[in-house]
Amino acid sequence: MTFSQPPRTTARRALYRAPIWIYRLGLGGLLGNRFVLLTHIGRKSGRARQVVLEVVGRHEESGGYLVASGYGGRAQWFRNISTEPRVRFQVGWRRYTGTARPLPAEESGRRLAEYARRHPRTAAALMRAVGQEVDSTDASYERVGADREHGVPIVALRPE
Repeated sequence: MTFSQPPRTTARRALYRAPIWIYRLGLGGLLGNRFVLLTHIGRKSGRARQVVLEVVGRHEESGGYLVASGYGGRAQWFRNISTEPRVRFQVGWRRYTGTARPLPAEESGRRLAEYARRHPRTAAALMRAVGQEVDSTDASYERVGADREHGVPIVALRPE
């Protein structure tokens, strides 16, 4: 199954949003440090929106987290944080207020390649699921991670 397009049916959207309900029920800590609930502001509506994303690494300089946009620049959350970078996020039981900023292209590519080295099967499955063609080389992941519009760019979530 590929997820190269966001879910279109009500049932599929509900399935994709199930982790959000885990956080809303106060059970987000059960998902550990591998996932983040990101609350961002809709660029058109001005309303709070939420998405659960996989943590792909730590942002050492800020003590924050790195997440990937599987749909690149097409992702609604990515478009929203590009307009309004102030966000709230929860990892495990910890909640933060901060900013979300896409990494520069070269750093984004390097971070995606690092993630692929640490989790080769998961990274390969993610790339297949979102319709990205990669081989197992760093260069392949760097190319995809550096492409902000059609690739899988990395975003830093930095706490205040």
